[in-house]
Amino acid sequence: MPTNRLLVLSNGHGEDLIARRILEPLQRLEPSLAIAVLPLVGQGSSYRELDGISAIGPRLTLPSGGFSNQSAGGLAQDLKAGLLGNTWKQWQSLQQWSHQGGRILAVGDLLPLAMAWASGVPYGFIGTPKSDYTWCSGPGSAWPADAYHRCKASEWDPWEWALMQGSHCRLVICRDRLTARGLRRHGVRALAPGNPMMDGFLPSSIPASLTGLRRLLLLPGSRAPEARRNLRRLLKALPPSSEHVLLLACGQQPDDASLRALMEPLGYQTTEVPTGSDADAAWRGPGGLLLLGRGRFETWAPWAELGLACAGTATEQLVGLGCPALSLPGQGPQFKRGFAERQSRLLGGAVRVCQSPDALATGMQLLLNEPQLREELGRIGRRRMGPAGGSLASAQAIQRHLLP
Repeated sequence: MPTNRLLVLSNGHGEDLIARRILEPLQRLEPSLAIAVLPLVGQGSSYRELDGISAIGPRLTLPSGGFSNQSAGGLAQDLKAGLLGNTWKQWQSLQQWSHQGGRILAVGDLLPLAMAWASGVPYGFIGTPKSDYTWCSGPGSAWPADAYHRCKASEWDPWEWALMQGSHCRLVICRDRLTARGLRRHGVRALAPGNPMMDGFLPSSIPASLTGLRRLLLLPGSRAPEARRNLRRLLKALPPSSEHVLLLACGQQPDDASLRALMEPLGYQTTEVPTGSDADAAWRGPGGLLLLGRGRFETWAPWAELGLACAGTATEQLVGLGCPALSLPGQGPQFKRGFAERQSRLLGGAVRVCQSPDALATGMQLLLNEPQLREELGRIGRRRMGPAGGSLASAQAIQRHLLP
């Protein structure tokens, strides 16, 4: 059966992004490899930036954004939207692809791992969401989850170890060395070649038009309508200031119509785009100068002094660049209090959870006025996320262990 075929399974926006980062160098290393993708959650828009990649299976945007495991209500909404039928069709697409031979790369957590195992073909796994940092170090504690993970000395569960030890599993990659070491204690040959999330950033000089302003990166998330709600809450929490530039680096959500409907009631009016900012649009309002940049995250993140966040992967990337963040949990379905606190522990407190808009405003003033504290939190974030270069190293590991 042919082996020069690779199918990538991923289950979320962040997982799609990580997979895309790895596929870019893998295509250069293996130009004859036929790559297909099957996004299990959402539309898989991150893959559209890659040439020579085919897509299989159906697409379904879930009301929970793929976070139905966080609440019974989210699961009920997803089931009503057709979750079971869509998953069955995706399984059929996977089976049809597998009958022709090849390799599978699962990116995410239990769902893609289990599907890869059940396919019957050799597979590799990149475990993106779980890290032993979330239970072995602070801030705070999460009883009884911490005790449970400490008893088994791993964030991953026994049934997941079993799938990673499967006879067809050729490769397991973790996000950090601490987590890989924990898995190796349970007989999983886990590697930690580096974190692909820290690749792709574009170092550039801050334009002169912004150098006199305090630069805040707004991260409302990537899923509508949650992203719109998060952005409104962040903007309403900002203290009045003319010295702030608010860098809203986002994707297609919130869309232009939603932004106009959101900004005007909050007192923001369109204004001229500052020279050199590469912004798509600009508003001026109570919180300062707000710039919209679709697809500008990789360029704008290195400019920021502080992040104001209601996002998952983007927050981790920003903190990994050495920029601390303040998070403001909302009603979800993704960015709720439990998610935010787990993220803070993962990042060693480099992102601080604010329990109210007033707490966010207070924390913002503190961090902007304390450069030494920002630098210390930045050092923690860089250590937790690791250096750039993980995409190429992961692609080389796939080439060595999965493709032969």
